Amino acid sequence: MAVVFKLAWRYFFSKSGQTVINRINAIALLVIVVATAALMIVLSAFSGLKDFGLSFSNVFDPDFRVVPSHGKTIIIDSNQIQQLEKAEGIKAFSPILEEKVFLSFKEKTQVAYLKGVGPDYLKVIPADSLVAVGEWLLPESNAIVAGYGIGAGMDLGVYDYGSFLNISIPRKNLKSSLRQNPFYTEQAITIGLYQISEDIDQKYVFSTLDFARNLLQYPQNVFSSIEIKASTEARSKDLKNTIQEIMGNSVEIKDRAQLNTALYKMLNTEHLAIYLIFTLVLIIALFNVVGALVMMILDKKPQMNILKAMGITQKHLRQTFFLLGMLIICFGGGIGLMLSSFVILIQQWIPLIYVPGTSLPYPVKWELENLLLVMATLLILGSVASAWASRGVKR
Repeated sequence: MAVVFKLAWRYFFSKSGQTVINRINAIALLVIVVATAALMIVLSAFSGLKDFGLSFSNVFDPDFRVVPSHGKTIIIDSNQIQQLEKAEGIKAFSPILEEKVFLSFKEKTQVAYLKGVGPDYLKVIPADSLVAVGEWLLPESNAIVAGYGIGAGMDLGVYDYGSFLNISIPRKNLKSSLRQNPFYTEQAITIGLYQISEDIDQKYVFSTLDFARNLLQYPQNVFSSIEIKASTEARSKDLKNTIQEIMGNSVEIKDRAQLNTALYKMLNTEHLAIYLIFTLVLIIALFNVVGALVMMILDKKPQMNILKAMGITQKHLRQTFFLLGMLIICFGGGIGLMLSSFVILIQQWIPLIYVPGTSLPYPVKWELENLLLVMATLLILGSVASAWASRGVKR
C-alpha cells in the first residue's frame, strides 16, 4: 500500500510531458475548488438567512409553552405554581390568557388576538424592548399595547384619552332576547405600539392579565397557556418531563420549533433543495476529475507496462489512480473550504456585502455542521468518481 500511495503522490505533483494533460489536471483541480467553495458559501448564506428569519419569531416565542391538550383553557392551582417556581431549569414563567376579539375604534374595525400577560411576562419575553412608540403595560390599568400594523390600520393614537378602543367578545350566556347586545365590551386606552414583524404586528394586542380576565370572564385559576423561559444549562427533554409531572397529562409542552412547525418545515425543505442543487454542480465538476484521470491513465500507459514488469499488479495500478483522484479531490476540496471559510468569516465579522437598497449586511453564518456536510459529500461522490475512472486501467 505504501508503494501505491507513493506512486499516486508522485503522479499528483509531477508534470506530464504533454501540456494539454497538465492543463486538464489544473482545470480539474480548479473546478473542484470552485464547486466546493460555492457549496460551502451557499449553505452558510442560507444558515445566516435562516437565523435572520427566525430572529423575528424567536424574539416573540418563549422557550416552552404549556398548552391544553384538549379544549382552550388549563386550570392551575397554587401548588402547581409553587412547584414551577422551584423547578430546576425554569428561569421564569408567566400564565397567559389569550382569545380572539373584535376591535373597534371610531369607525374602523378589526379582528385580533388579545393576549393578557402578568408582570412576570417581561422575564420570559423582553416585550418592553419591542415597543416602538409609547411604553409597555401599566399594572392594574385598562391600557393595551397594540401591534404597529393594527395601530396603522385603525389609526390608533397613543395616549388618546379622547377616544377609547372597544374590545368585544361574544357573550357566553346569551339569552333569547332581541334587545340584549350579543357582545360583551371593555374599553381600553392605547399606550404603546410594538413592532416585530408584519404578521405578528397585525395579530396581537397585549393587555394586563386582570383586564383580559374581566373581558373573558374567566375564574382566577383558569389560563390559556403558560409561557416559560428556560435556563441556559437546562436540557429540553428533562425540562419537558419535569413540567409534565407538575402539570399532569391534561397539557402539552411545546418548544420553540414545535410552535413554528410550518416555518421550520419550510426552511428545512429549502435547505435540502439548495443542497441538492449545488451537489449537482459538484457532481458535474467531478466529471472533470474523471476526464483528468482517464487522460493520466493513457499518458502513463508506457510506465504502467514497466511497473507490471517489476511486479506491480493491475489491482495496485487501479488503487494508484483511485488515490490520485482522491488526492485531487482532497486538495481541491481543502483549498475550496479554506477560501470559502475565509470569505464567510470576513462577511460575518467585517461585512462587505449588503442587502441591495439597505444598510443591512447580508447575513451569513459559518457552521461546523455545514463544513462536515460538504466534506462528507465531496468524499463520497469523489470516491465514486475516482473508482469509476480507475476502472480504465483494466482496459
